[in-house]
Formats: sequence, structure tokens, C-alpha cells
Amino acid sequence: MRTFGSHELDELAATLERGHVAAIPTDTVYGLAARPDRPLAVEMIYSLKGRPPGLALPLLAADLDDVLSLLGQLPPPAVLLARRFWPGALTLVVPAPASLARSVGSADDTVGVRVPALGLTRRLLARSGPLAVTSANRHGEPPCTNPQSVRAVFGDAAEPSGVLDGGESEAAPSTVARIDDGELRILRHGAVAEDRLRSCLAEG
Repeated sequence: MRTFGSHELDELAATLERGHVAAIPTDTVYGLAARPDRPLAVEMIYSLKGRPPGLALPLLAADLDDVLSLLGQLPPPAVLLARRFWPGALTLVVPAPASLARSVGSADDTVGVRVPALGLTRRLLARSGPLAVTSANRHGEPPCTNPQSVRAVFGDAAEPSGVLDGGESEAAPSTVARIDDGELRILRHGAVAEDRLRSCLAEG
């Protein structure tokens, strides 16, 4: 498994474009990443992780503009939350084109998306485009928090083909929120408190 440094982001983006899986740091933990338009790589993430097929993969993007380019638009309440809490540990479940939703395993034409706070990750995403990313671990086991733990878990496999060295990366998981008919639902409590989200929406 190759280790990529911060000066090799173009090479790593090219590796992802060729349809490989990579392990990357985020502002929470390390994740397994693939381009959502590379179906074999997305399937490989499920296989490596042992992730049940009914659990869709969330997307990471470099900024809100990239999210809008990918999805076309966001519901106005989601835009409010995105402008307040991105970059950061808030995943928004939003409507998506059916083809994109299916590419990451979603059955209801929605995807989870966020802009991570870690600058290194955003610089990669600016080169690679949005990536399907889930925590780097076997399903049900603790996530990897550094390149060494990634190698310990996946080092004997052909994929991931590389790991981006961002040092230690361990923080509370992102909050996962969904807005249906104007109502906020918290699907997973995490780093961004629910009352902060509700206050943002109330303020408009």
C-alpha cells in the first residue's frame, strides 16, 4: 500500500480517477474513498469493509459550490445549514439525481453529503471531485485513525491502493441530519449539537 504525502495530491486524484480505492484522513477519522462514478471502486469499498448493501455511502465535497454542481440544488433549509456549518462535521441527507443516489447505494433518491473541515482533504477533493467515503474499518469494528492502523487492517489486500498521510485523525463523528417537508430529523447525533441546527433554521 503506497503512502501519499500532501505534495502528491494530483497523483492520488489520478489514482482515484483510474478506479482505485484510497484511504484518506478527514476531520473525523480515516475513510475509504472512491469516485462515485467508478462503480467497481464503490463495490470494492463495500467488500473491503463488509458493509451491508442497504447502507448508502455518503459523499464528501471540497465546498458548497461543488455540492451544488453535483446535485443541481439543495432545499433552502439545507443551504442555510450548509452555509453555517460547512466546512465541518455535519452531514446533510438531501435529494439527489437517481443515478447518483444509486451509484452510492441509496434506494430513495437521496445522498448524505458534507464538506469536511480538514484542509488537506478539501485540497484533494478539489482535484478529485466529490468522493464516496465511509470510515476505514471492518464493519462493526473501530475506525482507523492514522495510516498505521489503515495498514494494519487492510495491508494484506490489493485495495486500498494507497493512504494519504494526514497524521492522527480522530474526532467525534459528524451529525447526520435530514429535512423532510421543512422538519429537521437527526439521523445520528454527533459533533454538531441538535439545538445549534434548530437555532440556525429558526433564525433563517
